[in-house]
Amino acid sequence: MASHTFKLNGERITVEAEDDVRLLWVLRDLLGVTGPKYGCGLGVCQACTSHINGKAFNPCSVPVATIAQDDEITTIEGLPGTVGKELHPMQEAWLDLDVAQCGYCQPGQIMAAVAKVRQAADAGREISDADLDEIRNICRCGTYTRIREAIKAGAKNM
Repeated sequence: MASHTFKLNGERITVEAEDDVRLLWVLRDLLGVTGPKYGCGLGVCQACTSHINGKAFNPCSVPVATIAQDDEITTIEGLPGTVGKELHPMQEAWLDLDVAQCGYCQPGQIMAAVAKVRQAADAGREISDADLDEIRNICRCGTYTRIREAIKAGAKNM
């Protein structure tokens, strides 16, 4: 078994795992970080969406061996730490607008939303409906209207 070191939610960690184990299983099964959910294992449903170096990615599709020592992985558990608060503004918007029904996809939805808002801000603009159309996370409960409203509300406070 190989040793893998990277930053997870602001803390440098080392974990022992075979190189081909997907990062999602390392996070959930070996490190106990259960916010990223397993949905498809192919990066299609995006229930596991997390951030690598500030950008959205799907750890279900990434072997742990591809994560470099200087990579920083942020999951929903570490998102508030990126703003130094108990909740990230996007999480607050989710609660204020009562977005979740079953809640299974919500961590991935929030992580995708934050990355998309940051991408728009980096381009010097506010998030647009076209940007929201690019978020492809699947919500089996169909709360897409509330998700879009929450993203817009959360973006105002980011």
